[in-house]
Amino acid sequence: MVGVGIAWSSILSMPYAILTGSIPGGKLGIYMGIFNFFIVIPQILAATILGFLLKSFFWNESIFALVIGGVSFIIAAALVPIVDDVDDVYAKK
Repeated sequence: MVGVGIAWSSILSMPYAILTGSIPGGKLGIYMGIFNFFIVIPQILAATILGFLLKSFFWNESIFALVIGGVSFIIAAALVPIVDDVDDVYAKK
């Protein structure tokens, strides 16, 4: 479980590490706040409409909630290379 905790904490912190290397320092607080919207709003939407979606479109089978999450994860992973992570440039030198 210690390993799971370490992995979980790195999963949660990596998007913030990527973001901080990609934005100007003077606007860090603003951009971090906006970034948090993109974390909280999907959670709120999932809590409010996922049950309706499962009943209406997926025959009330909860496994499809995992499928939706998996597809979203694949889309997010495909979009990560688009981000210009400035910290990576310094790490390669």
